[in-house]
Amino acid sequence: MDKDWRNDMSLIFGMSLRKLKEYKGRNPRPKDFDKFWERGLSEMNSIAPKIKIVPAKFQVPFCKCLHLYFTGVGGARVHAKVLRPKKPAKKHPAILMFHGYSCSSGDWYNKLAYAALGYTVAYLDCRGQGGLSEDKGGVTGWTLHGHIVRGLSDSPEKLLFRNIFLDVAQIAKIVMEMSDVDENRVGAIGGSMGGALSLVCAALEPRIRRVAPNYPFLCDYKGVCEMDVTKTAYAEFHDYFRKFDPLHEREEEFFNKLGYIDVQHFCSRIKAEVLMGTGLMDTDCPPFSQFAAYNKIKSKKTLEIYPDFAHEDFPYHNDKIFQFMSNL
Repeated sequence: MDKDWRNDMSLIFGMSLRKLKEYKGRNPRPKDFDKFWERGLSEMNSIAPKIKIVPAKFQVPFCKCLHLYFTGVGGARVHAKVLRPKKPAKKHPAILMFHGYSCSSGDWYNKLAYAALGYTVAYLDCRGQGGLSEDKGGVTGWTLHGHIVRGLSDSPEKLLFRNIFLDVAQIAKIVMEMSDVDENRVGAIGGSMGGALSLVCAALEPRIRRVAPNYPFLCDYKGVCEMDVTKTAYAEFHDYFRKFDPLHEREEEFFNKLGYIDVQHFCSRIKAEVLMGTGLMDTDCPPFSQFAAYNKIKSKKTLEIYPDFAHEDFPYHNDKIFQFMSNL
C-alpha cells in the first residue's frame, strides 16, 4: 500500500495531507526579522550570566542533580535543572529539554535516561510559568492571561516570548561552554511549547546537532485564527481582540508583531538534523501550523505522522527520539 495513502483523505482542518505537505503558513514575517534576532542575541551575549549551581535534594548514584540559575535578558534570574555525570568522559554530549506551555521542568526521573548515557542534561524552566524562573514583568497592558500576547502593546522587544527564546539560546550557550561538554554534540527535545522552543534553540544556536520536536506550538498565528482553532491553547487571541480590538482594526499590526515570535520563521535557519512527530487529530496545535514550520526546514529532516492521534504521546515515539539522540 502506498505510504501516502491519506493524501486524498477527507480534509484535515480544511486541508488534505498533500496540501499540508506544501503549506507555507499565513502569518507575515517581519522584514527585519533576522536583524531583530541578531540584536537580541547581541544583547544576550553582553549580559554577565552570574551562574549559580547548587545541589538538589534528589540524587542518584551515577550523576549529580543540580539547580542552575543564570541572569537572562532584562535581568531575570532563570532556572534550569541540570544533571551531570559523576565520572564524565573528557568530552561528552548534552541534551537540552523544554517543557509545555504553563508547565515546568518537572520531576527528575524523566531526565535520568540521558544522564545514564553519560550525557549532561539541562531542562529549562520558562519565565513566569510553572517552575522557578523569574518573570520581571514591566510591560504595558494585559498580564492576566496569555504569554503569547504579553507585551504586545509595547515594542516587539517587550514580547515575553522574545525573552524566553533568548533564554533558550542562553542555556544552550551555558551548557556548550561547560568544560567537559562537546559543544558539537548537543541535542534539543520537547513537546508542544517545548517542541517550539527546541526548534528555536536550533535556529538561534547553529551548533545544535539534532532536534526532536513533537507537535510544536507557537506556529502560524494568523493561520490558527483564520481557521478558528483558538478554543484551547490559543484562546488568548480571542480574549485579546475582545478586550482591546473588538473591530479588528489593528489586526494587521497584531499579526505583524507576533511574526517576530512565530516559530515557522526561525526554521529556515536550522542546521541540525530534525526528527519531528505530529498527530493529525491535534486541535491544540493544529497540524497545518506544525507543517508551516516543518516545511521551512532546509536541513536533513524526518516527519513521523500519526493519523489517529491528537496532542498526546505517540506510541514508541519517545523510544525513537532516545535512539536518535543516543549517538550524538
